[in-house]
Amino acid sequence: MSTPNPIATQATPIPTISKSTLPIAGLHVDIYGLAELPPSATSISCLWLHHPRLQSKECMTDIASLSVNAWNSHSTPLPSSSSSSRGLIAVAFDQRNHGTRLISAIANEAWRSGNKTHAQDMFGTISGMVVDTGILMDLLEGYLFGNGNGPGASVSGVERRIDQHLALGVSLGGHSVWQLMFAEPRVCAGVAIIGCPDYMYIISDRARLSRLDTYSAVDNGASFLGSKDFPTALVQMCKKYDPKGILFGTDEISYPTSEAEQKRLAPLLDSRVRGKKFQVLSGGADKLVPYAKSEPFLKFLKDAAGSWYNGAISVEDIVYADVGHEFNADMMKDAVRFIVDTVSVAEGKVLPKI
Repeated sequence: MSTPNPIATQATPIPTISKSTLPIAGLHVDIYGLAELPPSATSISCLWLHHPRLQSKECMTDIASLSVNAWNSHSTPLPSSSSSSRGLIAVAFDQRNHGTRLISAIANEAWRSGNKTHAQDMFGTISGMVVDTGILMDLLEGYLFGNGNGPGASVSGVERRIDQHLALGVSLGGHSVWQLMFAEPRVCAGVAIIGCPDYMYIISDRARLSRLDTYSAVDNGASFLGSKDFPTALVQMCKKYDPKGILFGTDEISYPTSEAEQKRLAPLLDSRVRGKKFQVLSGGADKLVPYAKSEPFLKFLKDAAGSWYNGAISVEDIVYADVGHEFNADMMKDAVRFIVDTVSVAEGKVLPKI
């Protein structure tokens, strides 16, 4: 069953950007913007791109090009000038069981399309993308710059280091960016587009809409968690890897947050997201990933950021009225602005000595 690509085709031409594809850790990895790095750039920001379900890494080309070109034309100071010390690259690779990694077409489908293990399959893909991103973060600098020998090495001989990591994901990729932000300390900022931080909530609602016999209206779906369609092992995975599950388990999100809960949650937030920047872009008319399923967690997180939690996190939450399950031109514009602003903060940062 084919699903439309939620990434909208742009009405205006997208600026071109260089793309290099390297085999890294058994994966085909696309790197955008290597050729455009300023000759003197020693500090490199890396934007990791997570594509939607049933799509592939190639569909992230437009947002990669827009982001890198926006940074390279940024004017204070001008990164594309020969004296700039910071550059931006973007990296995309196929989600597990997608594109060049496809091993089972049915495993990417939902219950209605005959996939009985839809909940487990999708969560495994999401968490797998987080793991794969972390492994590539470990390796990428050595492949690209290699102490002066990689394909991205500076012609002027300066040593290059990747010292800032950002992530952007759409739909399935939005889910994985949420998990990545809570799992990977090196990722300082994330753009989650039509994704959700509460896997148990959104999949339980899909079970209701799919009229599964394991979803009971009598208990408002509570017994669905731990059923054959959402096994106990998957519940435990959510508690371990999913943002809402990490902070609250299967309990309701506490909002307003009591003083006792604040004391319990502050150390968890410290260990997971202290100092991080979130941008959340949602469609007000999205039926596949409704904003209502993310809203309770976002209310909690925004309240924490703005009042009782002093961990220097920021949350930009934008809902686009009458927009469905898509990543449109307006959303792209806001995402690019957020990316450029975040990279700008890192300008002038001194690289640590190893």
